[in-house]
Amino acid sequence: MNPLAVQLNDNLKQDSPYIYDMLSALGKELYFPKEGILSQSAEASSKAKKYNATIGIATENGKPMHLKVIQDSLSAFQPKDLYPYAPPAGKPELRTAWREKMIKDNPSLADKTFGNPVATNALTHGLSIVADLFADVGDAIIYPDKNWENYELTFGVRRGSEIVNYELYTDDMKFNSDGLREALLAQKDKGKAIVILNFPNNPTGYTPDVEDGHRIVAAINEAALAGINVVVVTDDAYFGLFFEDSMHESLFGELTGLHPRVLPIKVDGATKEEYVWGFRVGFITYGAQSSVALNVLEQKTLGIIRSTISSGAHPSQTFVLHALQSPDFEAQKEEKFRIMKGRANKVKDLLNSGKYDDVWEYYPFNSGYFMCLRLKDVSAEAVRQRLLSEYEIGTIALGDHDLRVAFSCIEEAYLEDLYNLIYQAVLDVKQG
Repeated sequence: MNPLAVQLNDNLKQDSPYIYDMLSALGKELYFPKEGILSQSAEASSKAKKYNATIGIATENGKPMHLKVIQDSLSAFQPKDLYPYAPPAGKPELRTAWREKMIKDNPSLADKTFGNPVATNALTHGLSIVADLFADVGDAIIYPDKNWENYELTFGVRRGSEIVNYELYTDDMKFNSDGLREALLAQKDKGKAIVILNFPNNPTGYTPDVEDGHRIVAAINEAALAGINVVVVTDDAYFGLFFEDSMHESLFGELTGLHPRVLPIKVDGATKEEYVWGFRVGFITYGAQSSVALNVLEQKTLGIIRSTISSGAHPSQTFVLHALQSPDFEAQKEEKFRIMKGRANKVKDLLNSGKYDDVWEYYPFNSGYFMCLRLKDVSAEAVRQRLLSEYEIGTIALGDHDLRVAFSCIEEAYLEDLYNLIYQAVLDVKQG
């Protein structure tokens, strides 16, 4: 094992032994090189005033070399903020701005100890970092039965972990905190569990209420008191899109500082929060309670970034930082929120009208981009195929009877027509 990894591990074992025990075998091997191209280039950037022949970019007239056809499209920005490599951890100014935004959006974080966000290539990359750092073969990965399918690839296929599902909803259509609690306590013999909390939920568009949020935290605390080391990932991809009476903060705030055996990790980003899906700007933030542990986790995270993507895209980070610093940012974001809320409310009005009750029910939704129909006595895949072939409408079939509809990408004026046609497709399938 590299001496740098040994030193990081020794520091973590002495300072936060439970977090050390959470690391995967790969996580224990990881480190960020202190010597090499990056460190020597960083040293040269401050001392090589005459000629800096270290980092692999080209310069011209004292600026990063670039093509005019590209710069003409990006003329609002200086070449230095576009073309050089971004630091592996992300632009420092962006990391600071995102941390400030996190505290503003989650007041419960104001007096908590947590790390500086590290920039990732959107949220999938952040989740894969968690998997590499903490998930080993046979480790339990706990998340509900209605989930984003990529979790299985990221944790199950890539890392060989054991997927443990519990039902998302109770019989009265509330969050199933007892199911989460039972799944957690079942890992007592293993002594470790990784929990993924995705609110607003993909695919259902559901966020628990505040009381259910407290129950989730209580279940995790109970597992920690039972001697289980719990890595808790809050997948906050759709954070902020809360349209009704639900939690309006990430559980990362309430989980941070909960118990020494609990390590909260917030994975979020501009991707969906700021409607810049193709920019691929995300963040990973650790809720460890000591500067030593936070430093070790950041160094290991940078080791993963260095060994996979090297660093994220600089232009995208610059664009997001520019938006966060703009005086128009909040007003423009509120405008888009109102549009999204209007679409969600329109869908709920249509579904509550009773006109479709003979063919489906719907799972509770109050946030995010999606909602899910539970079709009665008909195959979701058959309906999906019928919608495509006959009506040129795309939906997502999940399991035998669930159909996911993304109202986020349908103008409010067209939603009634959409659901009428889905209804007709269901009748078509039923009639054979």
